[in-house]
Amino acid sequence: MSFLGRFTAIILTALSVGCGTMGHQKTWQDSVNNQVHQLGYRNWIVIAEASFPAHNRPGIRQVNADAEIPEVLDYVFNALEETQHVKPHVYLTREMRAVENDFAPGINELRKKIVGALHGHESTELDQQSLVTLMESANQNFDVLVIRTPTALPYTSVFLELQPGYWDAESEDRLRERIRRERMDRVTRPIP
Repeated sequence: MSFLGRFTAIILTALSVGCGTMGHQKTWQDSVNNQVHQLGYRNWIVIAEASFPAHNRPGIRQVNADAEIPEVLDYVFNALEETQHVKPHVYLTREMRAVENDFAPGINELRKKIVGALHGHESTELDQQSLVTLMESANQNFDVLVIRTPTALPYTSVFLELQPGYWDAESEDRLRERIRRERMDRVTRPIP
């Protein structure tokens, strides 16, 4: 084989190997899509700022995203809305509201972007340690997905506790009340 023929064969092989591996690179979005569809009631998703601690417990999965919290949050909400089997209960850290822009430049703008990325969901504020404790407690029985972002502002992690998407708290309360009444009716029936 001539030099030109060998050179062409090497180039074609390199290109085919390079093109073949390019299609197999998994993005953070692919990981999130795959994992969100596996999660259900009582699972948690944390969209975490850069210093959020890595966990090595079974059941905690971590994805590294190359996007800031508002963009990742928006993406996660879109993915959850597609599943329809779960909906998030949103928790924000109480500390985030209290951090001043003078000490953490950019926090005011980030707070606005986070609220805008919530897709209209209301949020509950708890201190970060309480949220971490709730998440770790849930992890004893349920999976947690942590999506770590490069966002470098304190207390900006967003915690999502997944609830059934097709069953709400009011429906659950009515069901429990009906079951309680039926039990009471059985207990109080006279014996024939």
